[in-house]
Amino acid sequence: MNPRQVAGLAIEGWSPEYGTPVEGDPDEAPAAHVDAGAEVPEDEWRPLGPGPDTWVPGCVDFVDGVRRIEARIWITGADGDARLGICASYAAGVVRCDRRADIRAVDVGRGFFGLAPVPDLVTRAGNFAGCPVSEDDIQQLVNGLQERMGQLEVKVAGAGGPVGSEALIILDGPLRGGQRIPGAIGYVKSHRVQYLAAAPRAVVASLAPGQRSPVFLLQTKWTRFSWYMRLSEAAGHPWAGIVRCEAWSESGLERVRKLADATAAALPKFASEPHKDDRAPQNLYPIAGLERELRRRLGDRGMVLRALQRAVAGFRP
Repeated sequence: MNPRQVAGLAIEGWSPEYGTPVEGDPDEAPAAHVDAGAEVPEDEWRPLGPGPDTWVPGCVDFVDGVRRIEARIWITGADGDARLGICASYAAGVVRCDRRADIRAVDVGRGFFGLAPVPDLVTRAGNFAGCPVSEDDIQQLVNGLQERMGQLEVKVAGAGGPVGSEALIILDGPLRGGQRIPGAIGYVKSHRVQYLAAAPRAVVASLAPGQRSPVFLLQTKWTRFSWYMRLSEAAGHPWAGIVRCEAWSESGLERVRKLADATAAALPKFASEPHKDDRAPQNLYPIAGLERELRRRLGDRGMVLRALQRAVAGFRP
């Protein structure tokens, strides 16, 4: 008998918000190699603004996903060893902004992530499909969840309907090598890693609203072009109101320069304000509205947890 064959399930007593007493720290971001002189030589960096011939997109599609760990579940194998798994819900959607904002597509998924074999859990809140991962540490479980959410983002982006050549596609979060939405721009709100040397960073700090940095090439596990831009004036520190955008390198530098100018021209008008959003101005209004709808589609957290508890209590291998 496979020692991993599931013999029993038990929900972790700690609330999912607080993790579990045996989990470790998440991995640091991977090391990056940067060519700061892709568009402008590094020693000539300066703020750049959209020119008179800048492409102004006719509409903007915002693609986003949300995830929620519903419960951490201990999976007991036939050998009596308990291994960690998680049950999670995730959703993705597209909101199109031209003269008004319209949600074009939404989809919801639920998964039970753990070492193979991991069973499906059928509950009144939906089917938590078994999703095997290679390791049962919490970060790898979350990576599996993130991968499924990314796949769903690709699916809904295609279901949002044709956008034509006049659309700008903004994916909330960095671009990921495994899930590619053709023509999408990654939109990164936070800055956990500093990719630039001191002099280019000083240029970023000097950007005015609607200005961007020169495009640079960024290589981690995959290669893409990137640039910084300032959405609006924001108090607190020199990088307040700064976001970083990404585009796939195979798009070509000239195409990416056109997209970089378009983001600097189009995105500041969607910037949020502090009295309406705690993550202002980086959390753009269409993204914030889409996130609220996606979280509503996940269902009531207490109801989902009770459904999981009933399913685990009634589980028979």
